[in-house]
Amino acid sequence: MFVPVTDIFETDDALTVMLEMPGVAKDRVDVRVENDVLTIEGQIDFGVYENLRPLYTEYNVGNYARTFQLSSRIEQDRISAALKDGVMTLVLPKVERAKPRKIHVN
Repeated sequence: MFVPVTDIFETDDALTVMLEMPGVAKDRVDVRVENDVLTIEGQIDFGVYENLRPLYTEYNVGNYARTFQLSSRIEQDRISAALKDGVMTLVLPKVERAKPRKIHVN
């Protein structure tokens, strides 16, 4: 298993996690949350590479896996995921109490 290269961005409303998983098809991805752990796994169809004899390669071909411990600041029921062009994008919405807010002073 390879650990996908990952970038994480934060806004006031959510965290966005982007993972590079080249060669992984949408139907071969498993994204799940269990016990406050977000797990992302992607399986490669090795049949595509069966008859290829590379002359030069810059990365190895294999399956991907990555886990993240989630805090109570993430609304786990609203996590969304999309895969496009080998990049998995997950949006982890923050719970209301974790969002910045202005406090009125009397």
